[in-house]
Amino acid sequence: MFAALLPDLSPLRSSRDFRLLWVQGLVTNFASFMAMIALPLQIKDLTDSPLAVGAMGAVELVPLVVFGLYGGALADAVDRRKVILLTEAGLGVLAGVLLVNALLPEPLLWPLYVVAAGVSALAGLQRPALDSLLARIVPHDQLTAAAALNAVRWQMGAIAGPSLAGVVVAFAGHAPAYGITILGFALSVLMCLRLSPAPAAHDAQKPSLRGIAEGARYAWSRPVLLGTYAIDLAAMLFAFPNSIFPFLADDLDAEWSLGLMYAAGSVGSVVLSLTSGWTSRVRRHGLFVVFGAAGWGLAITAAGWFSNVWVVLVCLGFAGAGDMLSGLGRSTIWNQTIPEELRGRLAGIEVLSYSVGPQLGQVRAGAMAGWTGTRPAVWGGGLACLASVGLLSAVLPRLVTYDASTDEDALRRRAHQEAVARETVTDAAPDGPGPAHDVDAGGVRG
Repeated sequence: MFAALLPDLSPLRSSRDFRLLWVQGLVTNFASFMAMIALPLQIKDLTDSPLAVGAMGAVELVPLVVFGLYGGALADAVDRRKVILLTEAGLGVLAGVLLVNALLPEPLLWPLYVVAAGVSALAGLQRPALDSLLARIVPHDQLTAAAALNAVRWQMGAIAGPSLAGVVVAFAGHAPAYGITILGFALSVLMCLRLSPAPAAHDAQKPSLRGIAEGARYAWSRPVLLGTYAIDLAAMLFAFPNSIFPFLADDLDAEWSLGLMYAAGSVGSVVLSLTSGWTSRVRRHGLFVVFGAAGWGLAITAAGWFSNVWVVLVCLGFAGAGDMLSGLGRSTIWNQTIPEELRGRLAGIEVLSYSVGPQLGQVRAGAMAGWTGTRPAVWGGGLACLASVGLLSAVLPRLVTYDASTDEDALRRRAHQEAVARETVTDAAPDGPGPAHDVDAGGVRG
């Protein structure tokens, strides 16, 4: 029974590129979280204003929307490996700007917002290429397992990064945290160089507004996809209080707990991921999305209500588990149903659905905390999340009833992937077992 709960490691065994991306992602996630914690802490130190910290979300929003949509169209038109490599290098350069600013006798505030906007733009370009690559390098029946393994990787960085960043900033200052970030991105670039090329199809469209609109029309015509976007957007908009954690820690007289607050959700997520073996046998992934988002909202409500810091940390852990369950459902549905020729553009829309919500959520939390106080801003957002998830589930019932074994889009996507794999194996057969082994490892190239 215990073995059945452990993560399914099949994607790591079957795909060389997935293994490379997994390790590369572990390194870059750790580096990113170091900066993600150091940056708002530096803004807090310079301004002592929750609104100034929450304003990061507003600064990041427009670049994320614009470059996320363009990045989706770009991922369908060019080699996805090149996009990942160049954006990863750009993120390292921006970390260098943070380091230089932190070393000034009197660090400036405005470069922090400029870098936040630049990071958002590069992340918007990169995420569609990363997300759309998964369905190409991992077999169809291993997509849920791959999503769970990616979650484990991400959460390992999310736990270690914030915890270490809080200690580093408290005892050594912001500059060492940014220095560690630069080192992580340098290692990540070296690993990205070893990835196999992932060229676009020979008849791929050039990035254009028309192509982006085509992807948006497809998403709008699929109630299941629409439901995944809408529920996650609402959950993050109303119940993403991370930007006011520094003030919540002060309110609870537990400044020492700030790093733990940022890490607690990741602890809950990684616990669920490490016991996710059962998810590979589930076909009703829409229920993951609904129940996970509702659990997130309920736990955030409790975190804002209780005044004991340890109880708050436990609640944040349960919130992370709920978000992880919802994320597994969303990722699986996206990779199971979206056609390969639209995968990049839909990945761009996915970036908006799971990234715009947190950015707006930071603004909402900061503004509401300045108006009502920190804790009401947390529990009030959790209640709004619960109400919105219930309403959207009623309006979009196709999401609740989604079944991978009967959904037409899922069956069509599976048949296409299997046909491409068979054709590639046939073409490679005269050259011996080497290329055929690459195909079995998930190396299907468009």
